[in-house]
Amino acid sequence: MVQHWTDIVFCHWRYDPADVQALLPRGVEVDTFDGSAWVGLIPFHMDGLGVPGWAPLPYVGSFPEVNVRTYVRAGDRRGVWFMSLDIDRWLPALVARAGYRIPYCVGDVRHVRIGDAVMSTVDRSWPRADRATASMSVTVGDPVADDDLSRFLTARWGLVARPFRGRPVWAPVDHTAWPLMSAEAGHIDAGVVIAAGLPAPVGEPHLLYSHGVPVRIGTPRLLGTT
Repeated sequence: MVQHWTDIVFCHWRYDPADVQALLPRGVEVDTFDGSAWVGLIPFHMDGLGVPGWAPLPYVGSFPEVNVRTYVRAGDRRGVWFMSLDIDRWLPALVARAGYRIPYCVGDVRHVRIGDAVMSTVDRSWPRADRATASMSVTVGDPVADDDLSRFLTARWGLVARPFRGRPVWAPVDHTAWPLMSAEAGHIDAGVVIAAGLPAPVGEPHLLYSHGVPVRIGTPRLLGTT
């Protein structure tokens, strides 16, 4: 699949690795930086979703998304582990659940940038058992140079998903380096993070913003036996 991730906010908190590991299946290990696991609340706008060589898909090719994610290792691979992904489109949610084994949810999801302000909201309606809300507003600042932590949080070239027949699923993710800018939080409600089974975030989040990059996600495949 090809797509463009636009107006993305990278909002992360430190977590005790044991709290995150408790939510991961066998064969998937939490990845850490500076002794901590990191959990992200990541809103952006998905644009141009489609198949290489074809026009973007009608109706489902553009929509807002807010995901909760962390970073993991599985075998010799490192990647993003999605705890939830909220969108307002049924078809891509169901296709992604079936094809990539990642937990898309459906509801009222909004993400918009007006000037230097970026605002996002989630009101999840499906699955009903996982109903949750979230909201965020940030102000975008100046361009910043990347560092070791920002590369750890943003430069991820694959995703790891729920095991199938005892083997984790992995898919390559290819994109150019993120053009990063600073960001300042005005308001953050991390309800979807708590709904994922984690303690409420503590402390000031690590915030970055990017205008976005084009992304290509490859065919999922099974990793070695766990």
